[in-house]
Amino acid sequence: MSWRSGSRAVVLTAYHPSSRAGDVPGGRRSGQYTMNHDHSKKIPDGASFDRSGSQDSLDELSMDDYWKELENIHETRGNNHEERVALVVKEPDEGELEEEWLKEAGLSNLFGESSGDSLESMVFLSTLTRTQKAAVEKRVETVTQTMRKRNKQHQIPDVRDIFRLQNDSKVCDGSEPSTVRTSENKNETHDGTKGPNFSLGTDEPKSLLEDMPSSDTDINLEISFAEQAANLKDSSVGKMYKGGGGDTLLPNFRLPKDKTGTTKIGDLAPQDMKKVYSLALIELTALYDILGTEFKQQKAVKIKTKDSGLFGVPLSLLLEQDQKKVPGTKIPLIFQKLIAQIEETTLETEGLLRIPGVATRVKGLCQELEAKFYEGTFNWENVKQHDAASLLKLFIRELPQPLLTVEYLKAFQDVQNLPTRKQQLQALNLLVILLPEANRDTLKVLLEFLQRVIDHRDKNKMTLKNVAMVMAPNLFTFHGFGSKAIEQREFVMAAGTANVMRFMIQYQKLLWTIPKFIVNQVRKQNTESQKKEKKDKAMKKLLKKMAYDREKHEKQEKTPNDTDVPQGVIRVQAPHLSKVSMAIQLTEELKAGDIVARFLSQKSGNVQTLKKEEVFLYEIGGNIGERCLDDDTYMKDLYQLNPNAEWVIKPKQS
Repeated sequence: MSWRSGSRAVVLTAYHPSSRAGDVPGGRRSGQYTMNHDHSKKIPDGASFDRSGSQDSLDELSMDDYWKELENIHETRGNNHEERVALVVKEPDEGELEEEWLKEAGLSNLFGESSGDSLESMVFLSTLTRTQKAAVEKRVETVTQTMRKRNKQHQIPDVRDIFRLQNDSKVCDGSEPSTVRTSENKNETHDGTKGPNFSLGTDEPKSLLEDMPSSDTDINLEISFAEQAANLKDSSVGKMYKGGGGDTLLPNFRLPKDKTGTTKIGDLAPQDMKKVYSLALIELTALYDILGTEFKQQKAVKIKTKDSGLFGVPLSLLLEQDQKKVPGTKIPLIFQKLIAQIEETTLETEGLLRIPGVATRVKGLCQELEAKFYEGTFNWENVKQHDAASLLKLFIRELPQPLLTVEYLKAFQDVQNLPTRKQQLQALNLLVILLPEANRDTLKVLLEFLQRVIDHRDKNKMTLKNVAMVMAPNLFTFHGFGSKAIEQREFVMAAGTANVMRFMIQYQKLLWTIPKFIVNQVRKQNTESQKKEKKDKAMKKLLKKMAYDREKHEKQEKTPNDTDVPQGVIRVQAPHLSKVSMAIQLTEELKAGDIVARFLSQKSGNVQTLKKEEVFLYEIGGNIGERCLDDDTYMKDLYQLNPNAEWVIKPKQS
């Protein structure tokens, strides 16, 4: 399936899931190309492998691991005589794609029957940055033109009307609107206010890369990534670090300390995560627009898949099966067990992940696992370490939809085309946020495992480069798009996808962080929604009672905790601990971890003892739904950001 845009029919090959196997070498498909150590002979007719186009060209590195892994994958499929069903799918036109984009962004009620009731969307739009608004305007204009061509009778808002109120008045945070800043003012936000300094605090260690300015290695999460890209678009800053491919040459990207706390994926309540998803989609689109890279969500193709078993089963269905066995399971049990089996022997085995298991044994183990895994009768002593590694890779690439999803697989691949490494990392951060929860959780476990393998590189000889080149074909060469054109493309994007894989492994802790500017936009949305809800309720009451309620509410806002709590003091609840409530005096240096430690120091034999790593302080209500705080959050700074919140200590929800 070609990635070129436009309306056309595409033939996808769906592999019948009845016969799956491991890394089985053997016969080739008709016309299958040969991969050997002479790279110039590996490329199929019509394909050219241009390494110069990737950020990290890896010219000085041997790509043998990548080619061997790709050969194993193709030989496995070529040796499996599976029934193939050709599905002809007509891709939607550009208007339909953009209409789907608006739906995913939570803006579908701007059109159709619900267009008159778009208050929620207007609140949402009022919190967007200038580059985000531009991205929305572009999609709305495309959809509007498409609808008019179809002579649809929907009430279609003019794109200028959607943002007229915001453009004619002050921007979302109350400051005067202004144009996007140039590189000379790169420390200013989109609204003209001064942005945070790039420099780290004095308590942070100095960069190991002394020749790199801290501003180029620190990731600014307070200003929109697209706004930063717009500021630097015409500057030479950031056009560094394009050469080399060694592990030590990757920038030492770090997150400056945020006094109001770092927010990780999983720290926010579902209602706020839904807003985060919409904002991340718009922000990613705006970033790609600014950088001149086409961003298109691919339509997930429905193909016939297995409805039970282990290999070739949709991830969501597999988790449904597993949750019947182990309630609350978020990672497929077979996936967890294969990783545990690999680690049980030792991570110091040379060639781990690179050397395939014995083909006949892997195929037999695969079939035996299908029959016995859930029964608990499978004998894991028969599984060799390299066999388990082959089964793990097989599981990933045999998913009916890729782990990185059909919708975003191309966007992940296109990360390699972004101008700077920092922008590549920013795009990956947003893409990880956009993944479905099951895919994201499984990817996280995979990347953590791969890092543990790399940690033993002195013995297993598997460096970051080696692991990335072995794993990239398994994540990026999805067989659902099988065609000769894609096989040729595999060569063109080989080094690029290996580098995207390197980034995901190297910077995985950063990728699971929700940027502060997005969290702040969620806070603004919640605040604006609360104001409008209060206004609507007030309109339904009598004038006298409305005035009374407003006065009462203002008093409550001035004392958001207990009425007897003095200014500068918060009331912290801990229903699961022996001390269920405590008044805490706020100081400049008081952190969330200090409050949790103070509660845990209260001993009682009547309450179950909880360890510090099991409970966290939560920020609940006010301008956020619910947020789990990291221990280094400075409470006075956070209180000033959300004075109406409640503070509760409780175990983190699974």
